[in-house]
Amino acid sequence: MGKFAPIEEYVAGLADHPLREVVEKLVPVINAALPEASTGVYHQAPTWSVGDALGKGNVTYVRAFGKYVTFGFWKGQELTDPSGRMQPGAREMGQVKLTSVDEIDPELFTGWLHQARDLEIAALGK
Repeated sequence: MGKFAPIEEYVAGLADHPLREVVEKLVPVINAALPEASTGVYHQAPTWSVGDALGKGNVTYVRAFGKYVTFGFWKGQELTDPSGRMQPGAREMGQVKLTSVDEIDPELFTGWLHQARDLEIAALGK
């Protein structure tokens, strides 16, 4: 195994978590939108990156907390968000807090993921 644990290990560790299903439904949406991304558990959260290695060119992450799942973006405040759901975070980050699978919007989320990917690729000068 490499330096970073695979995302599947993170999900398996949520066996008794009440929001495991949210993570299980969200991960395939992200994987489909970012098939070229490097993935792994980075800073205790499943992370997708478009840089040469995980931790470089980070696009998005998912993290389960007690009452919600954070679906976050390193450049979230730069994303176009017609839904108004994106909440600002530290620096230029942004996130959505999900409490049920009904809140997963594959079309909206894929648009955010593509925007965030493109911003990271541009920042890396690729």
